[in-house]
Amino acid sequence: MTSRFRLTATDGGARAGILETPHGPVETPVFMPVGTKASVKAMLPSELRDLGARIVLANAYHLYFRPGAELIDELGGVHAFSGWDGPVLTDSGGFQVFSLLHTATRIDDEGVRFRSVYDGSEHHFTPEVAMRVQRLLRSDIAMAFDECPPAGVDRARVEAAVRRTGIWAARSRAQPRAEGQLGFGIVQGGTDLELRRRSAEEVVGIGFDGYAVGGLSVGEEREPMMETLAATTELLPADYPRYLMGVGDPVGLIEGIARGVDMFDCVLPTRMGRTGSALVPGGRINLRNAAFASDQRPLVEGCTCPACTGFSRAYIRHLVTQSEITGLRLLSAHNLHHLLDLAARAREAIAAGRFAELRAEVAGNGDSVHHESVGKPSTLPTS
Repeated sequence: MTSRFRLTATDGGARAGILETPHGPVETPVFMPVGTKASVKAMLPSELRDLGARIVLANAYHLYFRPGAELIDELGGVHAFSGWDGPVLTDSGGFQVFSLLHTATRIDDEGVRFRSVYDGSEHHFTPEVAMRVQRLLRSDIAMAFDECPPAGVDRARVEAAVRRTGIWAARSRAQPRAEGQLGFGIVQGGTDLELRRRSAEEVVGIGFDGYAVGGLSVGEEREPMMETLAATTELLPADYPRYLMGVGDPVGLIEGIARGVDMFDCVLPTRMGRTGSALVPGGRINLRNAAFASDQRPLVEGCTCPACTGFSRAYIRHLVTQSEITGLRLLSAHNLHHLLDLAARAREAIAAGRFAELRAEVAGNGDSVHHESVGKPSTLPTS
């Protein structure tokens, strides 16, 4: 398989490159805003462009239920439907095996039976269904169906998920895709390095256009997560893109780049924005705090986002405390810009051989913002 990814620079373990997709090239490292239901919450497509976004993520599971992949196909695919003309990556729904575990009634080698979070009806998700949905959506990148085990489960459960992920990867790879659509495989294995090696060898052996590291940032501590990430990226081919799923805080992004990751996504920036918090050097600030009631400074000095160039902390706090949607939109825009700009700075630093300086700057700021895990060990029947 010929790779559609080429490296343009390296600096230690950090890489800069270009991934070619049907809707244009994507410069990496890249942060992908999450638009689960074909919409990045509170943001217009034009605003995402202005903030520096070049690729967004949508979720096949949720679009399968509402409004339905067939309808989106009839309306021209996810790009025409949503008004976003740049590249789109669609998650297969495999993560919902983890995040919506309470809705699943059974996992076996055939697939996963779910009760819809919308109306309670039962549905059977299989690799074939997941890939068909993504084919109808016509995304630029379609993810293989996988099983993501929660942190803290026993080794036998993780090993079963690795075995099943391999089976599902082969079946996903065998399915037809939309014209030009890339397919990415996913490596699982928890923090067990032997299982990670086994999963990587199997998934890479099947052959995909890119490789994702799944099953991290699901409840484990940061140090073992990063140790696992470093060991896993070393097992992935250097001339294909590497995607760390679900990680997007500033330190996580920079430390992932240092370990050879090219692509990231996370709901963190928009979720924080909707709850009244802003990403700043050193972590986050909660604009509901009374200390900001008369603060005339921008959220971050020197930031070029719409919130920082036009409004004070005091005004944004006023909007947030009065439940004005403008405040939540401004915070979401700022948080997205913070991460998109950090990824752009990383690209520039790698090209200039200065990535170590940027890494030290971010570490020195203490920009560690963790998002809450949504998973718990399950007693779901499996076979």
